[in-house]
Amino acid sequence: MSFCPVYVPVGVPTYHLETAQDQFERSVKLLRSVDPNFAVPQEMLLSLDSLRDYMKDLTPDLIVFQNLTFANAAYMAEVLRRFDCPVLLWTLREPVIDGGRLRLNSLTGAYSAANTLASFDGRRFAWCFGAPEEESVAAAVKAAVKAASVKKAMRSLTMAAIGHTPQGIGFGRALDHELMSTFGVELESIEARELIENAKKFTDEECSEYLRQTEACTCGLDKTPEKNRLDHARLMKAYTEYVRGHHIGALASRCWPDFFTSFGTPVCTVLSMLNDEGVAAACEADIYGALSMWIGMQLSGEPVFFGDPVAMDEEESTITYWHCGAAACSLARKDTGAVIGVHPNRKIGPAMDFGCEAFPEATIFRIGRKPDGSFRFFLAEGSVLDKPKQFIGTSIVVKTDVNSKEVVEKSIRGGFEPHFVVVKGRHAETLQILAEMFGFEVCRF
Repeated sequence: MSFCPVYVPVGVPTYHLETAQDQFERSVKLLRSVDPNFAVPQEMLLSLDSLRDYMKDLTPDLIVFQNLTFANAAYMAEVLRRFDCPVLLWTLREPVIDGGRLRLNSLTGAYSAANTLASFDGRRFAWCFGAPEEESVAAAVKAAVKAASVKKAMRSLTMAAIGHTPQGIGFGRALDHELMSTFGVELESIEARELIENAKKFTDEECSEYLRQTEACTCGLDKTPEKNRLDHARLMKAYTEYVRGHHIGALASRCWPDFFTSFGTPVCTVLSMLNDEGVAAACEADIYGALSMWIGMQLSGEPVFFGDPVAMDEEESTITYWHCGAAACSLARKDTGAVIGVHPNRKIGPAMDFGCEAFPEATIFRIGRKPDGSFRFFLAEGSVLDKPKQFIGTSIVVKTDVNSKEVVEKSIRGGFEPHFVVVKGRHAETLQILAEMFGFEVCRF
């Protein structure tokens, strides 16, 4: 289903309508530049009857509610009793302060609307302030549209838990009803051994296309023993068929010890390949890590890095994120390519073994779950530096805008999980609004 943002510009006819009309036309121009699909009325909504008539055939996924002039609480109440979707409350800057007539009084209208929102089941909303030409307003509208579209897409997402989290990594576990009630996400579960047993049944010929696919994307697969290469292709076929057959958009897979002890070949490179195919694939069965990856991929349109914070340089203000070898091939440095190696602990391949390429803007993100069961977002921004591989496995070095020691110290003291995602681009504003739409706490650095 297509995403439908709706503009609701309200007011009353006792204010300066020439100024309001000008703001209305400029606002429509901005909204349509952000998303051509914005539903907009033919004229300003200056009565409850005109508001009702405009809304009667709409099914909004986001409402941009704007006080063109002051309007009392009845206008917002009329919207809320009809729709339950994210709201961006846009307050206009008073255009002229000259000792004369108050032309719009949008700010008082915003207080009236916000009071109604807060009183109406504590309905959550985002807010922005300013004229249509202000960069901060355009940025806020873009962020709200993107956040609301991600929130809607989440309701069509099916995730898979492949096996259970290893002992001591229980932070990644999730209940199906919790994911559904909080995020609108459906969770399927399958034991890792089922996919392992399926993989064992495939012939070399049946898996040949998957082996060729991996060879084309990586460097050095030929150095991996033949049995492990063939078993990787078997796993790749088993995972791919499961993902396609069940319409999986994100998954969290058990990895150690089963794939070493019961199969003899790691699943790392399978997860790497799935990430490049647009399926958010986290290891160590971390469901909320996988959901964080999926959100990051929706925002950037590209694979994201998933890993542990393993090193910090206070003087350089960097944090190194690392994991055993499941990063997407497309993240690899161009001078090395997506090198295949062995798992750093088990010394069995294939596992990815490279440093990630630099990019000028980055967001570090995690959906965290507090001890009381409530959710929060971890957010930090910075850039990815041009650094070689830091350890066996895959690594990425992020220079944070805020000093890295503060980021690490506060997140440790705050009890955050040890898995984070690194996303290309600056997305903290959008993620902040998404958190507000869910009513989550935000820990932003």
